[in-house]
Amino acid sequence: MSADVRPPASGEVRARRRRLPSSIGALYAGNAGAVLGRALLATRSSTWMVVLSGFFEPVFYLLAMGYGLGTYIGDVEVAPGHTVPYAAYIAPALLAVSAMNGAVYDSTWNVFFKMHFGKLYQAMLATSIGPLDVALGEIGYALLRGAVYGVGFLTVMQVMGLNLSWTAVLALPALVLVAFAFASVGMAITSYMSTFQQMDWINFVMLPMFLFSATFYPLSVYPEAIQHVIMALPLWHAVELVRGLTTGAPGSAPWGHVAYFAVMIAFGITFTTRRLRALFLR
Repeated sequence: MSADVRPPASGEVRARRRRLPSSIGALYAGNAGAVLGRALLATRSSTWMVVLSGFFEPVFYLLAMGYGLGTYIGDVEVAPGHTVPYAAYIAPALLAVSAMNGAVYDSTWNVFFKMHFGKLYQAMLATSIGPLDVALGEIGYALLRGAVYGVGFLTVMQVMGLNLSWTAVLALPALVLVAFAFASVGMAITSYMSTFQQMDWINFVMLPMFLFSATFYPLSVYPEAIQHVIMALPLWHAVELVRGLTTGAPGSAPWGHVAYFAVMIAFGITFTTRRLRALFLR
């Protein structure tokens, strides 16, 4: 066979696929599991204590406020004619917060370190792993952490008698959806951060969202204009979805909340993939 018509080597084929903007091969190589596996190994060997500590914060809030402050508050109305003890009111909100925290911490600070200090993604993308593999693997690990927090907290609620309806079992897939959405958007935002000072904005946003998303008191206590702002926050949708499932009280249409998180997931994965490709596959 003439040298002019020799078939390209396999390495040349991979490089050519990566240079094609419209090629799926330039984005995804089916190796997201390797990224997830690497994160799990790192957790087992060095960061398991950090992961474990993140579970206890919402539990402490539940004990201090649900039972301490709740003694003075009494019952809270979650729907017309449907009241629940204050501990049962804030528990599902803290359950949603637990899933959010687990997902956000791993998809922001953890990703930030790997991107700017560990230089891990540059090494990964020099192999057959594509940017979509990295995005799905890291988001999958953040989702797993959020789901583990949610399962643990849901178990605490069951032991304390705070799951008031059989539909509480559906809170678990709802928590997975919530964690997936926050992890996707968290990693997309982190891909644009370059300094620790910029990363502080994440905490600046999360703290008021935690306090004002109908976590500790009903939305009706706010002026109407503020209510509309709060209803646009992702944590409010998570709280409403989970609270409706654990209390058995009819609330806002659950499919509206599900659609909200589906949009977050699509947005987060798309922008994370594009950003990683722009940063590391020039």
